[in-house]
Amino acid sequence: MAQDLSTGVERPVRVKRPSAWAHYRALVRKDMLHEMHTKDMLTSMGLYALLVLVVYGAALAQAGSQLDIQQMAGGLLWAAVLFTSLLGLNRSFGHETADGCLDGLMLVPMDRSVLFLAKATANLAFLALVEVVVVPLFFFFFLGTVGVAPSWPLLLAVLAVGTVGIAGVGTMLSTITVNTRGRDVMLAVLFIPLSFPLLWSCVSAATAVLVGAEGFMDTFTVSMALAGGYDVVMVLVSWVLYDFVVSA
Repeated sequence: MAQDLSTGVERPVRVKRPSAWAHYRALVRKDMLHEMHTKDMLTSMGLYALLVLVVYGAALAQAGSQLDIQQMAGGLLWAAVLFTSLLGLNRSFGHETADGCLDGLMLVPMDRSVLFLAKATANLAFLALVEVVVVPLFFFFFLGTVGVAPSWPLLLAVLAVGTVGIAGVGTMLSTITVNTRGRDVMLAVLFIPLSFPLLWSCVSAATAVLVGAEGFMDTFTVSMALAGGYDVVMVLVSWVLYDFVVSA
């Protein structure tokens, strides 16, 4: 309440409600600052990805020269990205529930879809940072001697489209499984089948640009179209349904 000096009558003070954009920026900033302070997700995801590369090296060490690593590189790379993202997505809501932060966010008068967009953006940024380290190491250890096709820079587009889909769908599913028993297993059980079309498309596109065989652009274009369509449909569905999921 504020008092009008001219009349001496108290009048209610109208507080301007923050915009959705302000809520989005605040939530993203919260996740970024929390991760910069704890480094929980980045450390665990980065270490896990490096261990996956070590396992790949041990498994393929005795394969000999008959193994065509170029044909397998796309699948190996995306398997590492997918399983690393599962570890990060499991942790993305861990501190929210542990500290009661999620309950507090539910009390804020804002559109719940803003929470989805902010959390998906943070997960996308964290996964992209891990990929910046892991992908060059993958090239160095597994493709350094055999080389890749000149079209390999197109792999960046494949990684971008695939990572967007993983972050969007994974954020939705991690919200669903955050309060379930055995949430690590439940997230994997839901996430891997649901993301299979995206994984198949990204592996196909990545293999095409790394091998660079004749007519690879046709395969690349079709696969990227499928992956892009998956991203649009699934992210929109997750965005629309998030209010129901997080309030359930």
